[in-house]
Amino acid sequence: MPEMTIQRHLSFFAVLLFINIGCASNEPIKANPRYGRRVKQVAPKKDYYRPLPPGKFALRKIADTSQRPDLAGALRHRSRLLAATKRSMNYLQKPSSKTFYPRAGIEHRHTFESLSAFAKLLESEMSDAQVIDQVNRKFDTYTSVGCDDQGTVLFTGYYTPIFKASKEKTSEFRYPLHRLPPNHVKDLRTGKTLGLKQSDGSINPDYPDRRTLLASGQLDNLGFVWLRHAFEAYLIGVQGSAILELTNGERMEVGYAGNNGHDYKSLGLAMVKAGKIQRKDLNLRSMIEYFEANPEEFEPLAAENGRYIFFQESEGGPFGCLNEKVEGLASIATDKSIFPAASLCLMEAPLPVSNQRPYRSFMLDQDAGGAIRAPGRCDVFMGVGDSAGELAGHTLAEGRLYYLFLKKEHMPSETEETSFSE
Repeated sequence: MPEMTIQRHLSFFAVLLFINIGCASNEPIKANPRYGRRVKQVAPKKDYYRPLPPGKFALRKIADTSQRPDLAGALRHRSRLLAATKRSMNYLQKPSSKTFYPRAGIEHRHTFESLSAFAKLLESEMSDAQVIDQVNRKFDTYTSVGCDDQGTVLFTGYYTPIFKASKEKTSEFRYPLHRLPPNHVKDLRTGKTLGLKQSDGSINPDYPDRRTLLASGQLDNLGFVWLRHAFEAYLIGVQGSAILELTNGERMEVGYAGNNGHDYKSLGLAMVKAGKIQRKDLNLRSMIEYFEANPEEFEPLAAENGRYIFFQESEGGPFGCLNEKVEGLASIATDKSIFPAASLCLMEAPLPVSNQRPYRSFMLDQDAGGAIRAPGRCDVFMGVGDSAGELAGHTLAEGRLYYLFLKKEHMPSETEETSFSE
């Protein structure tokens, strides 16, 4: 069942580095030397988290064709894009996917048929230029209204890390990932945490926070894999998934299973407030180094964040909120309460993956995130491992986000043969 309303991961830069971009100061954002060159400085004081006004759609159709984005060069990673498109189609063929439509005025069938038409173009013998020409001819373009009703979107990046781990608790590997408690109750339709089932069958909605859970002993028998550092275990929760290199030489994939329903609070901000690190020095590397030198200080600071993430073993991932595998530089995360899930998108933003400015590419909207709320935010999945982490950690830029849907005249009639199963 898709975890559509659960914040599955948190944006790597804007939240993992715990800087409140919506309240940015005029201090320049410094590039971490580990991540290479700097990306475009975003303008300060913009509220990228501005909610969509009641009754408004997150998407606006571009009626003036002269205002449509240039698609030249947007067809990157064609095989990955085709794989991602088919996964979106697979999701939309699940009956549960209809629960989350319509969105932004877009119907479920319209999204599926648009993806089907795009997949056929990708599978054809057409050149990239010919495919793009067909998209221009047969698809309408919609723009995200953005944070300012002018289309401005803040792009960040996330990735799946790789860590050393053990299936047994040892003196070296002491920090567990926990499975869901057996009495954890969630909404089967949305995945939202409802509380803990009591012995009399009632549900207690007052789920313990992180500090209380860890001190209570309720999780003592739920650990299934152990990390070397507490911050690594925490980081896996932030990213929502990980690949673990086990001491026996095997690899294990772990993914998000649920959370305790508490709101997320910034670990980095807690460090700054406690005087552990200066805001200007706040980055992932400085946080890792601080907790390696002061491991006893991690849990008191982490406890300021009441949210606790539970995990499960998984295979074939990493997975997004659609319960479909996400693809590096082909999958994005948006607010699924306002955007149509699984859709074909186009992003334009200066990313650190190309000298082209802006980086323009087709994407599939296949994930969600705790910091990815409102029409002014988008997170790009960079892939797996350290190199993807370097890209994710250096992605912070304004850009534009578009959605593409078949023009009505190119939609097959409902009586026509189609692979869509109603």
